[in-house]
Amino acid sequence: MSILYKICVSVQKLQVNALADWNVSGKENIPPPGGPLIVASNHLSQCDPSYLTISVNRWIRFLAKRELFENPMAGPLLYWYGAYPLNRSGVDITAYKFAMNLLKTDGTLALFPEGTRSPTGLRKGETGIVKLALASGAPILPVAITGTENFGNWSRGAFFPTGVVRVKIGKMFSLPVIEGKISNEVAQSLSDSIMQRISNLLPPEYQGVYPTPKRSKS
Repeated sequence: MSILYKICVSVQKLQVNALADWNVSGKENIPPPGGPLIVASNHLSQCDPSYLTISVNRWIRFLAKRELFENPMAGPLLYWYGAYPLNRSGVDITAYKFAMNLLKTDGTLALFPEGTRSPTGLRKGETGIVKLALASGAPILPVAITGTENFGNWSRGAFFPTGVVRVKIGKMFSLPVIEGKISNEVAQSLSDSIMQRISNLLPPEYQGVYPTPKRSKS
């Protein structure tokens, strides 16, 4: 873990504790260090990665779209936090290799299965997380974030985080072992199952296309 990462996390915790109503529940579900881990979360704001880093007691790396690194203020912060640039215009083999190498060396990778921010509720999950989880064998830790959508922009969330922010951590799970190449249908079904676990941690107004199934009355 780099010194700059530790400094960023420490400063962020001080700011959030001083300015925001920040609460993390489900900490008992965070596995101890040792072994690969994928942290899967909903995505409301550009500040979500930093809230994952201060809420989950792991050195978390994540992928961020390449354009963000061109910002003179955001770019250095992203590097200090351990972000890796992702080219979203097509399949980014370099970013995939980075993610696989990280997981194979027992690292922790944060992913947003929706693929983009969705502040009005969950949107359909993509299948990239499924392919990484199956190829690496890494378990998945579902996390739900609420409140960061009210920051408006990354600078406010990074330097003046005010308001109510809730982070809820679910139970870790693993995808079933599947031999050979999986079909797009199976990959999407597994992605939906991941998204449903995230949704179950969220209030109804955040669940979007993955509402919690209602229990039938017996």
